[in-house]
Amino acid sequence: MALRKIITPENPVLRKKAHKVTRFDDPKLQELIDDMIETMHAAPGVGLAAPQVEVSQRVIVVQLPDDEESVQEYGKDAGVLYALINPELVRVSDEMVDGIEACLSIPGYYGNVNRHEAVTVQGFDRHGKKVRVKAKGWLARVFQHEIDHLDGILYIDRATEIWRVGEEDEADAPVEQAAPETSTGQGGST
Repeated sequence: MALRKIITPENPVLRKKAHKVTRFDDPKLQELIDDMIETMHAAPGVGLAAPQVEVSQRVIVVQLPDDEESVQEYGKDAGVLYALINPELVRVSDEMVDGIEACLSIPGYYGNVNRHEAVTVQGFDRHGKKVRVKAKGWLARVFQHEIDHLDGILYIDRATEIWRVGEEDEADAPVEQAAPETSTGQGGST
């Protein structure tokens, strides 16, 4: 396993639709998944899509924290590691909710994004077995965020407001909805 570099919007891979995975027995796919998990944990984040590590394949990893507070809030979803290949949203709730998102590929920024409250995600595990995940709340948000990455969509494309880290108290000072040319600071959650 190895840490991989997380790319930013200047890299065109982040804006392209990722390719479907067709071979599950490829050792490079297994290595990619292991590296993505290690990279997500080191960042630290709760989700990572292959395009974020400059690999144009439809692979995501997602894991909510497993600390005591998360277990109380998210119950059985806390700490569960999902590695999904060719994931797609097969069902979404009508209910939409606003929530704050950040992104490891856009460090130093966060924004308000309206997402479906609940989703059903279908895909394959790392061995090619079909998987279906029902998610709500934050887990549903993370899945939607990561699947967007596979289609070249960033949260800033959906955000109603974007702020720089440190502007939390300046609600009247949102940043324009464009990818930052350069930025410093810590990354987001996905």
